[in-house]
Amino acid sequence: MNPRIAVIGSGIAGLASAWLLSQRYQVTLFEAEERLGGHTHTHDITLAGQRFAVDTGFIVHNRQHYPLLSRMLDELGVDTAPTSMSFSVHNAASGLEYNATSLDALFCQRRNLVSPRFLGMVSDIFRFYRIAPRLLQDDGPGPSLGEYLQRHRFGAAFRDEHLVPMASALWSSPSRQILEFPARYLVQFMHNHQMLQVSGRPSWRVVTGGSARYIEALQRSWSARVRLSTPVRALHRQLHCVTVETDASSESFDHVVLACHSDQALSLLADPDAREAAILGAIPYQENDVVLHTDPSLLPRSRKAWAAWNAHLPADPADACTVSYCMNLLQGLDAPEPLVVTLNRTAAIDPSRILRRMHYRHPVHTAGAVAAQARRAEIQGWRRTWFAGAYWGWGFHEDGMRSAVDVVRALGVAWPATTVTPSMPEVDQP
Repeated sequence: MNPRIAVIGSGIAGLASAWLLSQRYQVTLFEAEERLGGHTHTHDITLAGQRFAVDTGFIVHNRQHYPLLSRMLDELGVDTAPTSMSFSVHNAASGLEYNATSLDALFCQRRNLVSPRFLGMVSDIFRFYRIAPRLLQDDGPGPSLGEYLQRHRFGAAFRDEHLVPMASALWSSPSRQILEFPARYLVQFMHNHQMLQVSGRPSWRVVTGGSARYIEALQRSWSARVRLSTPVRALHRQLHCVTVETDASSESFDHVVLACHSDQALSLLADPDAREAAILGAIPYQENDVVLHTDPSLLPRSRKAWAAWNAHLPADPADACTVSYCMNLLQGLDAPEPLVVTLNRTAAIDPSRILRRMHYRHPVHTAGAVAAQARRAEIQGWRRTWFAGAYWGWGFHEDGMRSAVDVVRALGVAWPATTVTPSMPEVDQP
């Protein structure tokens, strides 16, 4: 009989694990929520008699830097379409607005043509692009982003009105945490995604009809058994099996793939050892209140400044930078009014315009978290337990996909196909 494998969690890491492992093994996928997908979350919205599929979690990818996700979409026959990744900033204290898409949009406020502060920010952008890659030549974690910017005398405008808002939008993270990022880590990500250059950037894409279309395609192609609304309460690991305990039953499996957040994975282990506790417990998370709405006041005042990603700097510098995504631009939706996804600024939204409200959690990239990522091999496969999730990488969809592929390859499923298929492992030793 084929080995039985439990996959816990149905974000991209769990979905990819279940899809690939079910090609060879008996797979049962446990999901606490009543839907599959995690941060892949598409909503059916009706406006003026028209229906729109609007994403509020995973939205964009590109073929160059998301090769595994792109390959999965191709194999599943899921269509994608090009999109805009324009970026704007609105500073509520100063009234500054700009859209970094074109010169006209960059200087949508014509007074900035003669503003020393603004022109200094633009100059600093090009200087950062030029010198930041030198960080990649150094060993070790290096300085925090805040320390690096201060050391190289980058201006407050570049720091507060460009780089930090952009990083906050990318990682759904508060400004103060962005400045504590290891600078090398941020620059490595920007370098990998060709963001340290003006031209030749990758072409971004969205899933046609909403990201959930790939989940529907997965379900049509796998043989996994899916158990929705079935939270796992504990995992008990024995020499020859792992027992998965839910409110309804206790079942034994040959292996278990924990495809949930690292802190959730740790909480499910009935008997974590010191290494599991240290590594999984070192990655913190940020809670994000996410609202889908039609309130245009959350976007910049100037229509020229409207972008796919719109960072908002609050009037009180002690408050966190927030971001609103204009889904009309990101998904190419020809809606009669703006469809906006706003993070952590719910109180500013007209309640009558709120369509959906969600809570998502994102990993926070501290020096301790980066150090924990480097220790993944110490716990992977130990006592028939495997860990998959975007927290092992940058926190994006491709990272979750890559972590799943690493696990399934170790469990004997080669994908993309190779000429050598590894055998099913026994219990790893410490």
